[in-house]
Amino acid sequence: MAQRLAICFLLLFGIIPCVPAQTPAVPASAPIASPADSPAAAAVKTYTVPAGTRILLSLKNEISSRVARPGDQVYFVSDFPVVADGAVVLPAGMYVTGYIDNVQRPGKVKGRAQLQMHFAAMIFPNGVEIPIPGSLDNVPGSSGANVKNSEGTVEQSGTKGRDTQTIANNTIEGTGIGSLVGFGTGNVGMGAGIGAGAGAAVGVLTTLFTRGNDIVFTPGTTLEMVLSRPVVVQQTQLAGMPSYTGLNLAVPSAPMPPPTIAPRPNN
Repeated sequence: MAQRLAICFLLLFGIIPCVPAQTPAVPASAPIASPADSPAAAAVKTYTVPAGTRILLSLKNEISSRVARPGDQVYFVSDFPVVADGAVVLPAGMYVTGYIDNVQRPGKVKGRAQLQMHFAAMIFPNGVEIPIPGSLDNVPGSSGANVKNSEGTVEQSGTKGRDTQTIANNTIEGTGIGSLVGFGTGNVGMGAGIGAGAGAAVGVLTTLFTRGNDIVFTPGTTLEMVLSRPVVVQQTQLAGMPSYTGLNLAVPSAPMPPPTIAPRPNN
Protein backbone atom coordinates (compact mmCIF):
# COMPACT_ATOMS: atom_id res chain seq x y z
CA MET A 1 0.00 0.00 0.00
CA ALA A 2 2.80 2.41 0.79
CA GLN A 3 4.48 1.56 -2.49
CA ARG A 4 1.33 2.45 -4.45
CA LEU A 5 1.04 5.81 -2.68
CA ALA A 6 4.68 6.60 -3.45
CA ILE A 7 4.18 5.76 -7.15
CA CYS A 8 1.07 8.00 -7.36
CA PHE A 9 2.96 10.80 -5.66
CA LEU A 10 5.84 10.57 -8.16
CA LEU A 11 3.46 10.52 -11.12
CA LEU A 12 1.63 13.62 -9.91
CA PHE A 13 4.93 15.40 -9.22
CA GLY A 14 6.14 14.78 -12.77
CA ILE A 15 2.90 15.68 -14.55
CA ILE A 16 2.05 18.99 -12.87
CA PRO A 17 5.17 21.02 -14.07
CA CYS A 18 4.47 19.98 -17.65
CA VAL A 19 1.16 21.86 -17.77
CA PRO A 20 1.81 25.25 -19.43
CA ALA A 21 0.74 28.31 -17.51
CA GLN A 22 -2.34 29.99 -18.94
CA THR A 23 -1.78 33.74 -19.29
CA PRO A 24 -4.85 35.94 -19.70
CA ALA A 25 -5.25 37.44 -23.16
CA VAL A 26 -4.68 41.20 -23.26
CA PRO A 27 -7.19 42.95 -25.52
CA ALA A 28 -5.64 45.09 -28.27
CA SER A 29 -5.92 48.78 -27.52
CA ALA A 30 -7.84 50.92 -29.98
CA PRO A 31 -5.77 53.38 -32.04
CA ILE A 32 -5.65 56.88 -30.57
CA ALA A 33 -7.13 59.45 -32.89
CA SER A 34 -5.02 62.54 -33.43
CA PRO A 35 -6.61 65.99 -33.12
CA ALA A 36 -6.18 66.53 -36.86
CA ASP A 37 -8.25 63.37 -37.57
CA SER A 38 -11.08 64.34 -35.24
CA PRO A 39 -14.39 65.42 -36.79
CA ALA A 40 -14.21 68.79 -34.99
CA ALA A 41 -10.85 69.62 -36.59
CA ALA A 42 -12.05 68.54 -40.02
CA ALA A 43 -15.13 70.76 -39.68
CA VAL A 44 -13.17 74.01 -39.03
CA LYS A 45 -13.91 76.37 -41.91
CA THR A 46 -11.30 78.80 -43.18
CA TYR A 47 -11.53 81.92 -45.34
CA THR A 48 -8.74 83.13 -47.61
CA VAL A 49 -8.30 86.81 -48.48
CA PRO A 50 -6.16 86.83 -51.64
CA ALA A 51 -2.97 88.82 -52.14
CA GLY A 52 -3.57 92.16 -53.80
CA THR A 53 -6.69 92.91 -51.74
CA ARG A 54 -6.89 96.59 -50.81
CA ILE A 55 -8.09 97.70 -47.39
CA LEU A 56 -9.07 101.28 -46.60
CA LEU A 57 -7.68 102.62 -43.31
CA SER A 58 -7.86 105.79 -41.22
CA LEU A 59 -4.81 107.00 -39.32
CA LYS A 60 -5.13 107.41 -35.54
CA ASN A 61 -1.81 109.14 -34.71
CA GLU A 62 0.14 111.79 -36.62
CA ILE A 63 3.05 110.73 -38.83
CA SER A 64 5.67 113.31 -39.84
CA SER A 65 9.00 112.86 -41.58
CA ARG A 66 10.31 115.66 -39.34
CA VAL A 67 10.07 113.64 -36.13
CA ALA A 68 9.40 110.01 -37.15
CA ARG A 69 12.10 107.40 -36.57
CA PRO A 70 12.50 103.81 -37.85
CA GLY A 71 10.76 101.44 -35.47
CA ASP A 72 8.03 103.89 -34.43
CA GLN A 73 4.62 102.21 -34.20
CA VAL A 74 1.63 103.61 -36.06
CA TYR A 75 -2.06 102.91 -35.49
CA PHE A 76 -5.01 102.66 -37.88
CA VAL A 77 -8.68 101.66 -38.00
CA SER A 78 -10.21 99.82 -40.97
CA ASP A 79 -12.95 101.81 -42.73
CA PHE A 80 -14.50 99.17 -44.99
CA PRO A 81 -15.11 95.42 -44.56
CA VAL A 82 -13.48 92.70 -46.66
CA VAL A 83 -15.74 89.82 -47.74
CA ALA A 84 -14.62 86.30 -48.69
CA ASP A 85 -16.88 83.29 -49.47
CA GLY A 86 -19.97 85.27 -48.56
CA ALA A 87 -18.74 86.18 -45.07
CA VAL A 88 -17.19 89.35 -43.62
CA VAL A 89 -13.67 88.14 -42.87
CA LEU A 90 -11.91 91.44 -42.11
CA PRO A 91 -14.60 93.67 -40.60
CA ALA A 92 -14.69 97.46 -40.59
CA GLY A 93 -13.71 99.09 -37.32
CA MET A 94 -10.79 96.75 -36.61
CA TYR A 95 -7.53 98.09 -35.21
CA VAL A 96 -4.45 97.76 -37.41
CA THR A 97 -0.87 98.27 -36.26
CA GLY A 98 2.21 99.04 -38.32
CA TYR A 99 5.80 100.26 -38.07
CA ILE A 100 7.96 102.96 -39.66
CA ASP A 101 10.80 101.38 -41.65
CA ASN A 102 12.67 104.32 -43.15
CA VAL A 103 12.54 108.13 -42.98
CA GLN A 104 14.33 110.71 -45.12
CA ARG A 105 13.99 114.43 -44.51
CA PRO A 106 13.89 116.86 -47.45
CA GLY A 107 17.16 118.53 -48.42
CA LYS A 108 17.86 122.25 -48.68
CA VAL A 109 19.19 122.12 -52.23
CA LYS A 110 17.83 118.80 -53.50
CA GLY A 111 16.16 115.67 -52.19
CA ARG A 112 12.53 115.15 -51.30
CA ALA A 113 11.06 113.83 -48.08
CA GLN A 114 10.46 110.06 -48.09
CA LEU A 115 8.84 107.69 -45.63
CA GLN A 116 8.32 103.93 -45.70
CA MET A 117 6.15 101.80 -43.40
CA HIS A 118 4.67 98.31 -43.23
CA PHE A 119 1.57 96.88 -41.58
CA ALA A 120 1.91 94.18 -38.94
CA ALA A 121 -1.38 92.93 -37.44
CA MET A 122 -5.15 93.38 -37.20
CA ILE A 123 -6.86 93.09 -33.81
CA PHE A 124 -10.48 91.88 -33.53
CA PRO A 125 -12.84 92.93 -30.70
CA ASN A 126 -12.86 89.34 -29.40
CA GLY A 127 -9.13 89.57 -28.70
CA VAL A 128 -7.95 87.61 -31.74
CA GLU A 129 -4.88 89.08 -33.45
CA ILE A 130 -3.91 88.02 -36.97
CA PRO A 131 -0.81 89.05 -38.96
CA ILE A 132 -1.43 91.38 -41.90
CA PRO A 133 1.35 91.21 -44.52
CA GLY A 134 0.63 94.53 -46.22
CA SER A 135 2.27 97.65 -47.56
CA LEU A 136 1.06 101.15 -48.36
CA ASP A 137 -0.54 101.37 -51.80
CA ASN A 138 -2.15 104.80 -51.94
CA VAL A 139 -2.58 107.93 -49.82
CA PRO A 140 -5.78 109.52 -51.11
CA GLY A 141 -6.14 111.66 -47.99
CA SER A 142 -2.75 113.40 -48.20
CA SER A 143 -1.81 116.70 -49.78
CA GLY A 144 1.17 116.37 -52.09
CA ALA A 145 2.55 112.98 -50.95
CA ASN A 146 2.36 109.99 -53.29
CA VAL A 147 3.38 106.33 -53.12
CA LYS A 148 6.56 105.98 -55.16
CA ASN A 149 7.03 102.21 -55.58
CA SER A 150 5.60 98.75 -54.80
CA GLU A 151 7.40 98.72 -51.44
CA GLY A 152 5.10 101.49 -50.19
CA THR A 153 7.66 104.31 -50.11
CA VAL A 154 5.89 107.67 -49.84
CA GLU A 155 7.56 110.69 -51.43
CA GLN A 156 6.59 114.30 -50.97
CA SER A 157 6.08 116.43 -54.07
CA GLY A 158 8.75 118.95 -55.07
CA THR A 159 8.80 122.63 -54.13
CA LYS A 160 9.48 124.04 -57.59
CA GLY A 161 6.29 126.09 -57.59
CA ARG A 162 6.94 127.40 -54.11
CA ASP A 163 10.53 128.31 -54.96
CA THR A 164 9.46 130.13 -58.12
CA GLN A 165 6.88 132.09 -56.17
CA THR A 166 9.47 133.01 -53.53
CA ILE A 167 11.90 134.31 -56.16
CA ALA A 168 9.11 136.23 -57.91
CA ASN A 169 7.94 137.85 -54.67
CA ASN A 170 11.46 138.91 -53.75
CA THR A 171 12.05 140.26 -57.27
CA ILE A 172 8.89 142.38 -57.10
CA GLU A 173 9.80 143.64 -53.68
CA GLY A 174 13.34 144.47 -54.79
CA THR A 175 12.03 146.27 -57.84
CA GLY A 176 9.82 148.48 -55.68
CA ILE A 177 12.64 149.31 -53.28
CA GLY A 178 15.03 149.99 -56.17
CA SER A 179 12.53 152.29 -57.85
CA LEU A 180 12.22 154.36 -54.68
CA VAL A 181 15.99 154.62 -54.39
CA GLY A 182 16.29 155.51 -58.08
CA PHE A 183 13.59 158.13 -57.75
CA GLY A 184 15.59 159.79 -54.98
CA THR A 185 18.75 159.78 -57.10
CA GLY A 186 17.04 160.83 -60.29
CA ASN A 187 17.39 157.47 -62.08
CA VAL A 188 14.26 155.40 -61.56
CA GLY A 189 15.00 152.82 -64.26
CA MET A 190 18.45 151.96 -63.01
CA GLY A 191 17.23 151.74 -59.45
CA ALA A 192 14.40 149.45 -60.45
CA GLY A 193 16.75 147.19 -62.36
CA ILE A 194 19.26 146.96 -59.54
CA GLY A 195 16.49 146.37 -57.04
CA ALA A 196 14.97 143.61 -59.17
CA GLY A 197 18.32 141.85 -59.46
CA ALA A 198 18.96 142.14 -55.75
CA GLY A 199 15.49 140.85 -54.92
CA ALA A 200 15.88 137.88 -57.25
CA ALA A 201 19.25 137.05 -55.68
CA VAL A 202 17.71 137.13 -52.22
CA GLY A 203 14.90 134.88 -53.42
CA VAL A 204 17.36 132.34 -54.84
CA LEU A 205 19.40 132.31 -51.64
CA THR A 206 16.21 131.87 -49.61
CA THR A 207 15.22 128.78 -51.58
CA LEU A 208 18.73 127.32 -51.30
CA PHE A 209 18.72 127.57 -47.52
CA THR A 210 15.15 126.37 -47.01
CA ARG A 211 14.24 122.69 -46.69
CA GLY A 212 11.58 121.14 -48.87
CA ASN A 213 8.19 120.11 -47.54
CA ASP A 214 8.04 117.34 -44.96
CA ILE A 215 5.56 114.48 -45.19
CA VAL A 216 2.81 115.04 -42.64
CA PHE A 217 -0.15 112.69 -42.18
CA THR A 218 -2.58 114.09 -39.62
CA PRO A 219 -4.98 111.89 -37.59
CA GLY A 220 -7.91 110.90 -39.78
CA THR A 221 -5.85 110.78 -42.99
CA THR A 222 -7.15 108.07 -45.35
CA LEU A 223 -4.62 105.48 -46.51
CA GLU A 224 -4.97 102.33 -48.60
CA MET A 225 -3.17 99.11 -47.69
CA VAL A 226 -2.57 96.27 -50.15
CA LEU A 227 -1.95 92.67 -49.03
CA SER A 228 1.36 91.29 -50.26
CA ARG A 229 0.41 87.70 -49.34
CA PRO A 230 -2.88 85.84 -48.78
CA VAL A 231 -4.43 86.03 -45.31
CA VAL A 232 -6.13 82.90 -43.96
CA VAL A 233 -8.77 83.40 -41.23
CA GLN A 234 -10.42 80.53 -39.36
CA GLN A 235 -14.13 80.72 -38.68
CA THR A 236 -13.46 80.21 -34.98
CA GLN A 237 -11.37 83.40 -34.98
CA LEU A 238 -14.51 85.35 -35.95
CA ALA A 239 -16.59 84.03 -33.07
CA GLY A 240 -18.27 86.31 -30.57
CA MET A 241 -18.71 89.40 -32.78
CA PRO A 242 -21.85 88.93 -34.93
CA SER A 243 -22.45 92.69 -35.14
CA TYR A 244 -19.19 92.99 -37.13
CA THR A 245 -19.23 89.83 -39.25
CA GLY A 246 -22.89 88.80 -39.43
CA LEU A 247 -21.88 85.31 -38.28
CA ASN A 248 -23.62 84.16 -35.10
CA LEU A 249 -20.76 82.05 -33.79
CA ALA A 250 -20.37 81.20 -30.13
CA VAL A 251 -17.01 81.72 -28.53
CA PRO A 252 -15.50 78.26 -27.95
CA SER A 253 -15.11 77.47 -24.28
CA ALA A 254 -11.77 76.43 -22.89
CA PRO A 255 -11.35 72.64 -22.49
CA MET A 256 -11.84 71.32 -18.98
CA PRO A 257 -8.62 70.15 -17.34
CA PRO A 258 -8.38 66.41 -16.53
CA PRO A 259 -9.42 65.47 -12.98
CA THR A 260 -6.63 65.31 -10.47
CA ILE A 261 -6.48 62.03 -8.56
CA ALA A 262 -5.09 62.48 -5.08
CA PRO A 263 -2.54 59.84 -4.02
CA ARG A 264 -3.86 57.20 -1.68
CA PRO A 265 -2.47 57.70 1.84
CA ASN A 266 -0.18 55.01 3.14
CA ASN A 267 -1.54 53.44 6.29
